[in-house]
Amino acid sequence: MASARPGAGAPPAWPPWSAVACLRAGAQHGLLPALPAQLRLPPPEGLRRPRVSCLGARGQAGDAWGAVVAAAAGSRGGGGGSVCGAAAGSAAARAGCVWPGPLGLRAGRPGPRPGRVREALQWCLPASAARTDARPGARHVRLRLRQLHGARLSPGRAQPHPLPRPRAGPRGPIMGNSSEFQKAVKLVINTVSFDKDSTVQVFEATIRVLGSLLSAHRIITDSKQPFGDMTIKDYDNELLHMAHDLAVRLLPAFENTKTGIPYPRVNLKTGVPPDSNNETCTAGAGSLLVEFGILSRLLGDSTFEWVARRAVKALWNLRSNDTGLLGNVVNIQTGHWVGKQSGLGAGLDSFYEYLLKSYILFGEKEDLEMFNAAYQSIQNYLRRGREACNEGEGDPPLYVNVNMFSGQLMNTWIDSLQAFFPGLQVLIGDVEDAICLHAFYYAIWKRYGALPERYNWQLQAPDVLFYPLRPELVESTYLLYQATKNPFYLHVGMDILQSLEKYTKAKCGYATLHHVIDKSKEDRMESFFLSETCKYLYLLFDEENPVHKSGTRYMFTTEGHIVSVDEHLRESPWKEFFSEEGGQDQVEKSVHRPKSHELKVINSSSNCNRVPDERRYSLPLKSIYMRQIDQMVGLI
Repeated sequence: MASARPGAGAPPAWPPWSAVACLRAGAQHGLLPALPAQLRLPPPEGLRRPRVSCLGARGQAGDAWGAVVAAAAGSRGGGGGSVCGAAAGSAAARAGCVWPGPLGLRAGRPGPRPGRVREALQWCLPASAARTDARPGARHVRLRLRQLHGARLSPGRAQPHPLPRPRAGPRGPIMGNSSEFQKAVKLVINTVSFDKDSTVQVFEATIRVLGSLLSAHRIITDSKQPFGDMTIKDYDNELLHMAHDLAVRLLPAFENTKTGIPYPRVNLKTGVPPDSNNETCTAGAGSLLVEFGILSRLLGDSTFEWVARRAVKALWNLRSNDTGLLGNVVNIQTGHWVGKQSGLGAGLDSFYEYLLKSYILFGEKEDLEMFNAAYQSIQNYLRRGREACNEGEGDPPLYVNVNMFSGQLMNTWIDSLQAFFPGLQVLIGDVEDAICLHAFYYAIWKRYGALPERYNWQLQAPDVLFYPLRPELVESTYLLYQATKNPFYLHVGMDILQSLEKYTKAKCGYATLHHVIDKSKEDRMESFFLSETCKYLYLLFDEENPVHKSGTRYMFTTEGHIVSVDEHLRESPWKEFFSEEGGQDQVEKSVHRPKSHELKVINSSSNCNRVPDERRYSLPLKSIYMRQIDQMVGLI
């Protein structure tokens, strides 16, 4: 394995420069406010001082240092001079100095309050390249970038990235416009009908349509109204009734299957088509529990949650006794695995996601037990590379595709859907491993300006070249920033946003990239681009959003629909929904099924609170390991 991948062995050396050293020098010269306590520690043994001064002319308009350090460390001081460490040490030796520009921060003038990175960065927005060049210190920063990073960084990388300004006025979900939300709800109520002779995918209809109806209904009926006045005049639970109508039309997919695993498609008017396929993917059949569970608990009708849980349990009982892994395609009548590949991407991704999110939402320990067992099997058989993300020798951690029964490697590619996994690791507290895996996908993005649908890590080249504006990397970036508050992830978000603007923007929206190398486009924009990609990018920079500040805990479904996590959804444990007949016996049987591996209990005492404080101001991953990942994907 190690010999098959570039970048094996000890990490290479790295240029003798550090943004932390840069900040120390600024503080010593009186040009910068005192550093956070963590950065006043002596430099690591062997770290040489920077050969070139990090500071520009004293008295120039400050750059993003004050904003970023204020946000990351609670500093109230502003920055004087043009500081090379514009990323405040977070992007450190590899990706620093990307946020130059006047913030109105001069010596002795208070800097932005903590948590105001979004507002501060908006000062850096260029109206054009000419305006960028005219800003004090911009040329100096670009020259320093060239000195530090050489040919690896194009001149354009020294430019600030454009950021969206949140709308003014009352905040609505999520963008802050309650009137538009109310118009959209009324439009749906007055014009949408599911009484159509149309065949739909059960999975897609559930996560996109059913999920959006339930989320909007919950927002309208929330007594706290944290997003502003989102109520609808004379609202009579119409969205909930529509969700019920749609779910009833999807129920025939669960009938007449010997395993309880649903058919992949159903006609909204006539039921399962006569020529329907008996094969379905694990994610498609096993990722219905959140939406169906919410609907059941809102209606007090166990039917929907029962069929969704029965499907999950049926798939869970089919996992390998030797490895604990599941395949990606199964026959719904025989229960035989047609696709024996086990991985984290297409066909399996949201199955794991919904095991955890169902527990978060409904509090069923059985869901957590299944997730913990699955996560342990993933670590045992899918994870390759060194044991620790940020220390030791060997290849960077990587999750590969294996045979579900033997655990043997099946191929050398990964797909872009796997980029969701760092975000899921954040939710369980495995932040260290999430940082490493996220860095790998971000390196691929930097190379192509997008994530190819399938990337061959052995050949260092895409296997499938299109990019349909997927949100998984953005989602993981957002969740990692929420967990660490490291400004590095703001840089990642801006990098992604700049690429989307440059390569995918079209006259009427944003287009799928047909080819990530030549950047040719397709006339297609998936709904998840607005529902997820744009939403997570927006929330990444909007730290004052009620999602973060209202005091209510929120969870996003696999299609980006927001759901509040409250006790109401936990009031009736799902077992109380069932009669003594039917599925109850099978559920109880599967609860006590012997496991191949001991459970690794993951809870709030996990690694989430163990990220060293100093890592919040420097690169989340040591620069030598970041460079190793860049080499692994052929970036350098």
